[in-house]
Amino acid sequence: MCAVLNFRPSRSMENELTLFSKILIANRGEIAVRVIRACQELGVRTVAVYSEVDRNAMHVHLAEEAWLIGPAPASESYLRGDKIIEVAKQSGAEAIHPGYGFLSENAEFAEAVEAAGLVWIGPPPNAIRSMGSKTEARRIMMGSGVPVVPGTESGIENMDEAVETAKSIGFPVLIKAAMGGGGKGMRVVREEKDLVPAIKAAKRESLHAFGSELVYLERYLERPRHIEIQVFADNFGNTIHLGERECSIQRRHQKVVEESPSPVVTPELRAKMGASAVEAARAVNYRNAGTVEFLVDQDLSYYFLEMNTRLQVEHPVTEMVTGIDLAQLQIRTAAGEKLPYTQDDIRMDGHAIEVRIYSEDSLNGFVPDTGKLRYLRPPDGYGIREDSGVREGDTITIHYDPMISKLIAWANDRPTAIQRMNRALREYRITGVRTTIPFGRLVMNSEAFQKGDFDTSFIDREFEVEVLERREKAWEPIAALAAAWYRHHEFGKGRHEGDRHHVEVSSGSCNWKFSGRKQAQR
Repeated sequence: MCAVLNFRPSRSMENELTLFSKILIANRGEIAVRVIRACQELGVRTVAVYSEVDRNAMHVHLAEEAWLIGPAPASESYLRGDKIIEVAKQSGAEAIHPGYGFLSENAEFAEAVEAAGLVWIGPPPNAIRSMGSKTEARRIMMGSGVPVVPGTESGIENMDEAVETAKSIGFPVLIKAAMGGGGKGMRVVREEKDLVPAIKAAKRESLHAFGSELVYLERYLERPRHIEIQVFADNFGNTIHLGERECSIQRRHQKVVEESPSPVVTPELRAKMGASAVEAARAVNYRNAGTVEFLVDQDLSYYFLEMNTRLQVEHPVTEMVTGIDLAQLQIRTAAGEKLPYTQDDIRMDGHAIEVRIYSEDSLNGFVPDTGKLRYLRPPDGYGIREDSGVREGDTITIHYDPMISKLIAWANDRPTAIQRMNRALREYRITGVRTTIPFGRLVMNSEAFQKGDFDTSFIDREFEVEVLERREKAWEPIAALAAAWYRHHEFGKGRHEGDRHHVEVSSGSCNWKFSGRKQAQR
């Protein structure tokens, strides 16, 4: 049985879309907050769903209605498509927006939504299914003339054939899970003797992560850049692209810093990649928002990697440079509106950078951290945007992705955007958990990043050196805290008339940490 919390009375629906009066957001955290705000600006009422551990979450309090759907584990709550559809029907929602992650690329769920008489704010189930299988996607792209990395056309069934294929492709080769992503089921193999053991290991990991042991081979590109194209299509056959995003800075094959436009993409390359992305979308009769991802090698040849059939985490950088609200455009096109833009209308103005702020120890292998956000003060100022799904006092748990927020900086040019992001990261204050803010600052201050001279191996080649240097300096804050403790111990609470140093220490925090600077000696 689902419990419901009603937070707000009915309000004027003068700006409501013709088709939708209420939308259910089948997600949590930052993306749920993002979609709720998009709906409310359009005059559409919202329904949130939440697990027991998310009872007081930000998205729950922002929505007009919130329904409990299960315990903390995602498998018992946010992945329960049957419960979500039940809530949508009971609440009177007419459409479901899946956000990203969870059920957003689940073709069976999309079909169930439509079978229940609801509108699915996303691509057709068949497009999700086709692009969800990397081997099927490769086959479709090859048939459509979209460049793909040389490799197998189907999953590996015979080890002897796999060895012969790898030899014909040429080592190094990359083993990839056909049904997966996020680096799981992925192995780089540089020598023939290592191939069969690596395939077996990749199959086991893929089966555990995705329920399928199907893997395939492709040529491994040395030091490629990961560049993606945002596409959008309506229900009337109109398809456009909105430029590219540079996504090469990754940890564990997951993006952590993104920007638009890419520092290496020329107008000519943008036009070619954009045309290929549009062709990829048309090949599967796509509609709504999607992203076609490419690998770009050092001579700027590009190859299809995969298509994400949803709104991307990094969509704000595209919004900032195009001025187009992608979440609202998703809702409008799902409601039956035609795209209000042609390809000639799309302009990229200025430069935007996004740094994902995770609850992770970036100086210790990006190990996830959990705990209560005891102090949280995001930066602001001209050109700064912060998309978050948490507030001060919330707890980062083990149950979900540890992303705290996305910090976006926009400026007229890339160097100024980097400077602005650096300033914003310096202002960002979070205590209670370790975060990737130090990593973001190291990236912004990296000479390679500032020159635009980087690729998907950036963290391995550039960041590890910085980490070693940071660890050598780790004694400095310890010494500062020791000095503060000594002063507190020797002088009571540290408050004495005429004490010009005036140190104040409180439980779990220090004014030095919040102010972000050392106290001057007078």
